[in-house]
Amino acid sequence: MRRREWVLAGALILMGFLAGRPVGAEDGAVASLRFVVVRDHNGKPLKNAAVVLHPLNEKGKQARGGLELKTDTDGHAGFDGIPYGPLRVQVLMTGYQTFGEDYDINKPEMEITIKLKRPQGQYSIYQDHPEEKKDDKKDSPKAPDQKQAEPQKQQEQKPQ
Repeated sequence: MRRREWVLAGALILMGFLAGRPVGAEDGAVASLRFVVVRDHNGKPLKNAAVVLHPLNEKGKQARGGLELKTDTDGHAGFDGIPYGPLRVQVLMTGYQTFGEDYDINKPEMEITIKLKRPQGQYSIYQDHPEEKKDDKKDSPKAPDQKQAEPQKQQEQKPQ
């Protein structure tokens, strides 16, 4: 019974994806897409990454429908029957930055390699940033104000 539910859910997703056909899909041309998802720092494949496909409408906005694929142990995922036209691809994987880019599907077979990056550290104003301290001393607005304030005080004191 569970298998039947999964097959039905997959068929509904496919129907929704094809119902939201993007521009250029009117001619019925479809492509076979293959994805390879690897780590950016060493090129090794990522297993079980989510590759989400969103068709785009004439205005470049996401149309209704979509499809989610999972990569295998070699980092490969693929789908046959993607209509020609614009397609937004997102790749999500725990411990890596989310990838997103729009592609124009215009060939019968396409292979897209995606390199996921590790998350970068967040910028904090509470941490020391040595490269900025050098620039702050040169371009600091406080330093000129202080220099200008001192001569004004001296000028005021001289006439008295």
